[in-house]
Amino acid sequence: MAHPHAALRQRLEGLNLYLVGMMGSGKSTAGRHLAELLGYRFLDADTSIEQVAGRSIPELFASEGEAGFRALEAAVLNQIASWHSLVVATGGGVVTRPENWGQLHQGVVIWLDAPEALLLARLRCDATPRPLLQTADPAARLTALLAERQPLYAQADLHIVQDGRPAEQVAAQILEALPGVLKERTAAPQHRLQVVNDAGEVSTSIN
Repeated sequence: MAHPHAALRQRLEGLNLYLVGMMGSGKSTAGRHLAELLGYRFLDADTSIEQVAGRSIPELFASEGEAGFRALEAAVLNQIASWHSLVVATGGGVVTRPENWGQLHQGVVIWLDAPEALLLARLRCDATPRPLLQTADPAARLTALLAERQPLYAQADLHIVQDGRPAEQVAAQILEALPGVLKERTAAPQHRLQVVNDAGEVSTSIN
């Protein structure tokens, strides 16, 4: 029996799909569904970093600082980029190092954009401590991080605006939008960002 998305897989030609976005945006959960639908392998970049370092992300931040962690993150991303047919859930700050974009843009970059209130609600329920939010005012820190990173996330190929819908629906949205992204990718010399809003409507902007 043919794979239901065999034609899309053929068009992707093994390109990796990189999910970017803030912590709490659902990259890992949506990524697993996307990989299953597409017949790709799923990889969580933060888990890969922990395996390489033999320490947890909070431990790495405590011992190496953010700069040390970002250097390790870049090295792991460089290794991941040498593989193919992966859906990769990246860490929220991977976009802050310009050299990482050279690796990311070898594949298709998908920005999962969740509103700040949804991010905060999810993070407050998260059992995993987030080093960058270990402050007296996590909400203010999240606001500052969003302001810093949103222009960077906008370098993605596909922008999925989230409203808290289930991860499997987010994955289906991505699958539906990918053919258009691939068409723009081959046709346009400029960087074009396809935006899918929570109603499923698609628009394109040129960066």
